[in-house]
Amino acid sequence: MFSERWTVLLMKGDNDSVRQYSLPRSTVRRAGLALGVCGVLFLGAAAFLAYDAGARARAAMLARENRILEDQLADYHGRLGDLDLTIADLAEKDRHARLLTGRIGFDEEVFEVGVGGPGLESPGEDELWRLDPEASEAAYAFRYDLAVLERKADLLGESLDETTAALESDAERLAAIPSISPVGGLVSSTFSRSRPHPIHMVDLPHQGIDVHALYGTPIVATGAGVVTYAGKMYGYGNLIEIDHGYGYVTRYAHASRLFPYVGKRVRRDEVIAEVGCTGTCTAPHVHYEVRRNGTPVNPLNYVLTRGTR
Repeated sequence: MFSERWTVLLMKGDNDSVRQYSLPRSTVRRAGLALGVCGVLFLGAAAFLAYDAGARARAAMLARENRILEDQLADYHGRLGDLDLTIADLAEKDRHARLLTGRIGFDEEVFEVGVGGPGLESPGEDELWRLDPEASEAAYAFRYDLAVLERKADLLGESLDETTAALESDAERLAAIPSISPVGGLVSSTFSRSRPHPIHMVDLPHQGIDVHALYGTPIVATGAGVVTYAGKMYGYGNLIEIDHGYGYVTRYAHASRLFPYVGKRVRRDEVIAEVGCTGTCTAPHVHYEVRRNGTPVNPLNYVLTRGTR
């Protein structure tokens, strides 16, 4: 039968006395149990600290990755903005080209409208929404903007293909359509259905544009055609009128000198007069008109490089 007590003997050396400790068995058990519990707690604490350190490291890494992704997303948004400006510039050039070919451009409302329908989910439909709604909305906005630009690029590509085909098959007509400025200079007065007249002091239509230039500056034909008028005309002073065919007629007024005669065929960019201030005029400039089928239209719609040639 086991003893109900535990005896511990402690000896320091061969000649020293022996110390004896006697403990009840229940006390030893409780001490062993306490030591076991402390050991388990120590190991658990050590494991928790190790896991926590790893979790903190992983959280720091994820935070850094998120910051990098946010910076990249911001950079991509900036690039999308630059691409949108480039597409808008190309659309404006395509509009001019379509105008020169006598074709109606695509509807601006159709070009600017958003995208939607099948293939473009809402922010709450993707898996990222359940993890990070803010990131999901940002990603959706990026995909939406990209889809809009892709749609614009597709429309513009189709339009450019059509315009290029028209340009290649209609070179003679394009050479006749007025498409440059008659003189290098700033536009001092624009086309208007009603504007205060600088001399008559009443509101009158201004059926062309005024391009400021120094006295004697060469004036050129803005398209190929035949001179139908070369002389003085009331209000216009010295005036040249050119019939370009295809319904286009241009006028160049207030000249100091006129060169071609009626019936002469002129080329685009050929000098036809010099800047002056004849007729109803306050300073040297060219009053330039474009008429389409007898109706005055805004010349700036036909000048590919506005303000200069």
